[in-house]
Amino acid sequence: MKIYIIIPAHNEEAYIQGMLQSIVGQSIIPKKVIVVNDASTDGTQKTIDEFSEKHPFIESVSLNSEKFHEPGSKVINAFYKGFETLDTDFDFIGKFDADIVLPPNYFENVLALFSSDEKIGIAGGNLYIEKENGWEFEAISEKTKVRGPIKLYRKRCFEEIGGLKKSIGWDTVDELLAEYHGWKVKTDTTLQVKHLKPTGKVYSKSSKYKQGEAFYKMRYGFWLTLIASAKLASKKNSFQFFIDSMRGYFQSKNAKLEYLVSEEEGKFVRNLRWQKIREKLGIR
Repeated sequence: MKIYIIIPAHNEEAYIQGMLQSIVGQSIIPKKVIVVNDASTDGTQKTIDEFSEKHPFIESVSLNSEKFHEPGSKVINAFYKGFETLDTDFDFIGKFDADIVLPPNYFENVLALFSSDEKIGIAGGNLYIEKENGWEFEAISEKTKVRGPIKLYRKRCFEEIGGLKKSIGWDTVDELLAEYHGWKVKTDTTLQVKHLKPTGKVYSKSSKYKQGEAFYKMRYGFWLTLIASAKLASKKNSFQFFIDSMRGYFQSKNAKLEYLVSEEEGKFVRNLRWQKIREKLGIR
């Protein structure tokens, strides 16, 4: 089974060596790894070149986009810059970040997940961040969610969901659309991936309203946005996050931003979200 991996990278000199070393040390090696160097001004390219010389399956592509970092479009534009260089002879396509370290059995275990059920369309492990007492689960989402830095897609699922959306919320709407098309999303919770930069650490100040924008674009509606914003704010221990998220939702609604999903898909998304809320509350 052929795996192609794309890694967007912007000023990742401090981390990318560890990431690439964890890939070449895998029990199952990807067929191709494309690192998209997005306007880096540090030694990121030098490290990529050092690995490419020793491991021909690792290649680099250059992109000069905006230098500020915002969630969503920047990273997916970089992903597609790498995707354009690939052929279509793959079974699985992955979008990975440059600031992670994979356990050596990562791809072996994820492929085993895919092999266990042909309806699994998205699979991965879990992200862990370093705390005073060691590495702890990055609890800004459930362990059942495959996070954006470590996503692997079955080719047919990737095609049916229309690829990755160039917008904030891409790594949530992809799973929702996968379920809409009858696919399953699975995680192997034994795969603990080290996330060296906690989520949001390098986002620009203008990004604070982006989560609410994502909820709007996914057609959550007011009440689901309220619940989801409150839940995330609780996990982040930040009431200001809740205020910013709701403000982002209303700003997006007033601006009538383009949705990421159709009206029919939005109805499915809302029903699915309410169903999961009822399940957690023990309501049938």
